[in-house]
This record gives sequence, C-alpha cells and structure tokens, in this order.
Amino acid sequence: MSKAPDSSSPRVLVVSRLRCGYGQATVVHGVDFAIGPGEIFALLGKNGMGKSTLLKALMGFLPLQAGSVEMLGSDVTGLSTHVIARRAIAYLPQEQALFQDLTVDENLKLVVRDAREFARELERIGQSFPFIPTRLRQRAGTLSGGEQKMLLVARALMTRPKLMLVDEISEGLQPTVIERLANVLRTERDESGCSMLLVEQHVGFVMSVADRFAVLQSGEIVDHGRIDDEDAAQRIMHRLTV
Repeated sequence: MSKAPDSSSPRVLVVSRLRCGYGQATVVHGVDFAIGPGEIFALLGKNGMGKSTLLKALMGFLPLQAGSVEMLGSDVTGLSTHVIARRAIAYLPQEQALFQDLTVDENLKLVVRDAREFARELERIGQSFPFIPTRLRQRAGTLSGGEQKMLLVARALMTRPKLMLVDEISEGLQPTVIERLANVLRTERDESGCSMLLVEQHVGFVMSVADRFAVLQSGEIVDHGRIDDEDAAQRIMHRLTV
C-alpha cells in the first residue's frame, strides 16, 4: 500500500466546499477532500447519502451549487462532461455503462481506436482479465455480471487514465471477483501511478485496496483517516450502521 502524500505534494483531485444536488434540493453539503498522485481514496456511505451524486457533480453531469473542483492541476469547475473526460479522467458509473448489443471488441474500441495502440492495450489488460481477449466477438450483454464489471474496468484502464472515479464497482459481485478487481486496481496504481476515487459500501474491499477513507453521511463527511489506522475498520463499520 502506498503512503499518502504529504501536504506539499501536488494534488490530482481537489474538492473544495462542494455543494450539489438536484434542482433546488441540496444533497451534498460543503464537502472537502484531496487525492494525491498514486493514491486510492475511498468514499464510503450507506445508500442515499450522496456518494453517486457527488461523483456525477465532479464529472459535470450535475451543476455545482457552490464550491470548486480541480483535476490534474486545472480548475474544471463548470466544465462540460466531455471536456473533463478528455483530461485523462476515467469515470465508471454505478449504472450500466456498457453497450449491451455491441461485442466486447466493439465496446473496447470505443475508447481506443488506433489499431496498434489497441493491440498493445488488449495484450496488457489480458494479463489482468484473461477472458477478454478470448471473448472479443461475444456480445457484452451476454457476459455474466462479474465479467461485465471486469470489462468496464478493463475499458477504463485501456485509456491509461491519470485519475479514475469508480462508483460501487464491487456491488453484487462474488468474493473471488472482488478480490481480482482489488488486485487489478492495486497493480494499476503501483505500475502507472493512477489515482483513484472509489465510492463504496463494501468495507472489506476498501480495506484491501485503499490508502485513505472518508465516510459520507447525509451529504457531509463525518469521519476520515488512513486505512492502516488501527481502528479504521471499526470506525467505518460504526458509521455505516448508525
């Protein structure tokens, strides 16, 4: 597990006093946090606490009511989603994000269109997900739920992102698939220096992959710390059960 950068390190993501929601309704209330290079930061909380709303606001799907967002050293507050995504940002939403009627190959080629680059990246992700190179002609919608989640992660990794925003990737998955995804994300962080914001409820997954955590409750951060803090798991579980 990597060490969290000190306060003088450059930040890959800086969220300052962010407030957002739907229409006049505020869901996230003045949230602050920052993620450093090569750091995996987990944002935990029960359903309805504002986690997915926060991610959508970071990606420009929802307008901010207040606050600012900085990604990779640039202020992206108010920018459109497609502009943000072009800045080496990968967003993996909780909702179905694959094109079910397209093949595995076609889903992957949506993000990497150069043939030589595609071949290189396919070989690379095949080391983490061996089933993908052998199932290129299969329709994505016929893959199992776990395989679809792995394909979604693989597609994101093929873009060589510097920052990944990942929403509930472990939801509904078998323990063996969760373990594989944890290994893949750790390896990607260690080898490429990619930073990650994981929105999660699965405490075991977070404890196995993240460096730091924060707990969101009713749109506010109510606890935060390092995963290697002696009482981290206990504090997280307490916040998720109250």
